[in-house]
Order: sequence, then structure tokens, then C-alpha cells
Amino acid sequence: MISQPYRLHVERSDPSRNMARYYAMSIEPNLFGDICLLRKWGRIGTKGRMMVHHLGREEEAVRLFLDLLRKKRNRGYRPRASLPK
Repeated sequence: MISQPYRLHVERSDPSRNMARYYAMSIEPNLFGDICLLRKWGRIGTKGRMMVHHLGREEEAVRLFLDLLRKKRNRGYRPRASLPK
């Protein structure tokens, strides 16, 4: 069981370079009770790509989550201004 929800959606836009990207992550249990880190990324408005990391413990998932968040923030990704309607 996960002690608290971990969800993130950040975006990076630069109209001069025709760049509009998103990156989303969440930590969730799978059907077998394992902890998984789900990552989704791509161009805003598209389905994008997805990767699932199966981890043994929640602490490992949180460590990877925070490491990836740090890397994305260093590359200019920021939380979106508002939720889409």
C-alpha cells in the first residue's frame, strides 16, 4: 500500500523553437501489489510514450521519482499554469 499519492505533470514550451512538451509521473501499485513508477512524455496534445518501472519498495520508487523530477526541472520543465478544460 502506498502511504501517500505521488503524481506530477510538468510542461516545457518554447514557441521560438516550436517546442511544447509534457512529462507526467505517478507511483501506483499494480495488481500483484508491487510498486510501479509510471512515466509518460511527449508533445502536448498527443498520446506520447509510456514507461513503467517495477520496483520492490516504495522508498526506491520515491527516490527515482525525485531524481527524475530534479532532472526535468533543471531542463526547464514547470507545472502547467492551469488544468485543460
